[in-house]
Amino acid sequence: MADVQTTSPAPQTVQGTAAPTLPPLLLGTYTPKIDSKGRLALPAKLRSQLGPGLIMARGQERCVYLLPQAEFRRIAMQIQRTSLGDKAARDYLRVFLSGAVDQEPDKQGRVLVPQMLRDYANLGTDVVVIGVGTRAEIWNSKAWEEYLAAQEQGYADMADDVLPAVGF
Repeated sequence: MADVQTTSPAPQTVQGTAAPTLPPLLLGTYTPKIDSKGRLALPAKLRSQLGPGLIMARGQERCVYLLPQAEFRRIAMQIQRTSLGDKAARDYLRVFLSGAVDQEPDKQGRVLVPQMLRDYANLGTDVVVIGVGTRAEIWNSKAWEEYLAAQEQGYADMADDVLPAVGF
């Protein structure tokens, strides 16, 4: 019986150059619960995109970031490149990394949200998990509703500023 070797598909090319591998695109809004032990069942779609290990960290506007390990490393390295000579970057890096934790979902797809991060984002039982491109965020349900309501007021106005910059 002949050995069969499996190979990865060849990278797509654009005019003779290999296209970069893009990270997963995390999308959507989910409403899981945090149980009495502080565990959150990650939505199945996000779980598969985040990978077997992920990083939780303090996010902006008092949410918790969920990042694939590769994306977390990319962000941390980018901040570190500028941090030596920039006090604001050093300060941000200290707060960002000191609040970051590695997590691996258990067999049921749950991750422990550490008490420090639950306190930071005021997370109780009812939370919202949203996909935000290369990361997901965990929000206090009420805080998310208030944030979304405030942002929806100017959503069309923001588009005038943001979309031309991305060529849309």
